[in-house]
Amino acid sequence: MHMRNRDYKIFASGGYYHVYNRGNGKQNIFLDEDDYLFFLRRMRENLFPNLQEGAPLAPRAYKRKLLPAGAFCLVSYCLMPNHFHWLIRQNTQLPVGKLLLKVCTGYSMYFNKKYEHTGHVFQDQFKAITIENDSYLVWLSAYIHQNPKIAGLVENLSSWKFCSYPDYVGQRDGILCEKNIILDNFKSQEAYADFVGNSYIKIKERKDLQSLFLE
Repeated sequence: MHMRNRDYKIFASGGYYHVYNRGNGKQNIFLDEDDYLFFLRRMRENLFPNLQEGAPLAPRAYKRKLLPAGAFCLVSYCLMPNHFHWLIRQNTQLPVGKLLLKVCTGYSMYFNKKYEHTGHVFQDQFKAITIENDSYLVWLSAYIHQNPKIAGLVENLSSWKFCSYPDYVGQRDGILCEKNIILDNFKSQEAYADFVGNSYIKIKERKDLQSLFLE
């Protein structure tokens, strides 16, 4: 499903969505570690606007307008060199597109200034698929977490820092995601890791899952 940033008609309170966007012309949008971390900070500050990291921030000449606390719940995510995936729940009538616009606009300004780049950083259209069956959330989380290995970036998924997988398997204690939405379906974090590691072939074989994924 393709939608423009200004078109929020499919989004509804309580809905789960697989959201995806890539670099304009499929260009890389994350060129070094600082780029990934900047994008993640923009996500964090709009998901948790009342949270301060470390010491109090120095006074700014201006204050960014952030989204209301609790408007969204991030379930899992993965940042790749030229695209990103979110599995997210919309908690209020504020549409997911607002969060996407906030994060991507701030990141685009950062990217263009850092790299003396002009023009669009992201594609004008992002993709969003509604997840209507709760049982599909687990499969979609596995699909998102598999991305770095499928792309040949890593052999061990735990070594890709720019996704939520290390948090899910207990190797990191990140705050961005509500992991229990997925992990409550498993006896342990190890069981989830086994599921992700063994689910790629099953995902490809199950035709009922194909509409959930974005390429």
